[in-house]
Amino acid sequence: MLSYDFMQYAYLASSFIAITCAVVGVYVVARGFSFLAHTLSEIGFAGAAFAVFLGINPLWGMLLFTLLGSLCVGELSLRSEQKESAISAISALFIGLGVLFLAISHANSRYATDILFGSIIGVDLSGVIQLVLLSLVVILVILCIMSPLNYDSFDHIGAISHHLNTALVGAIFLMALGMSVAIGSQVVGSLLVFILLTLPASTARYLGKTIFSMLAWAVAIALLGVWLGLALGYYTNWPVTFFISMIEVLIYLLVYIGKLIKK
Repeated sequence: MLSYDFMQYAYLASSFIAITCAVVGVYVVARGFSFLAHTLSEIGFAGAAFAVFLGINPLWGMLLFTLLGSLCVGELSLRSEQKESAISAISALFIGLGVLFLAISHANSRYATDILFGSIIGVDLSGVIQLVLLSLVVILVILCIMSPLNYDSFDHIGAISHHLNTALVGAIFLMALGMSVAIGSQVVGSLLVFILLTLPASTARYLGKTIFSMLAWAVAIALLGVWLGLALGYYTNWPVTFFISMIEVLIYLLVYIGKLIKK
């Protein structure tokens, strides 16, 4: 399996993406941004479709839309009294825009499938380099703000009382989240990218007692799902996204049921 270049590229790119989504996902879950991650995935779909309409790499359109969308929707979710309704309306708007851009670009069904469900198996060397560099940028951003981000995410009241600039930390994190959605979509697609951003982190909260241990567990679970998903997709010729989703869900259910039995 690993004797083929395309599988080597897929494993390398997906490993960095899994690590990035797992690290960001711990803070997504801690800050209660799971619904926001789902909304950004739909905004990313519209961005990728817009890029197809312009004839450029869908990744760049997705990056543009998720970066702008993360700031706008994040601000809306903090200030709006009916944030669920407002974000739902935005989701519907961008899903419609995505469908429109694909229709007027006369793109074939392969483009829509790749955007919705990912296409990591077909990534070439230049694509791998782009994804790895973007992943490293996100991880570096998180490392730079990790101390105030930990404080703000797990003790928001304490962060305010210590006069931390929570608004700036939140804005930087939202941009990191937007980038994570864009690059994570390359593995599981815009339709299911929130799986990598939420399930490994949600499982890690049951297993880890400290922030560092939760990060370690989330990374391990995300990597396990991606690596097994790629292998099973290669040997069965079934969609990789299906296997990654099922593995992550199964791990979460096993840990959750184990905790219930233990109690």
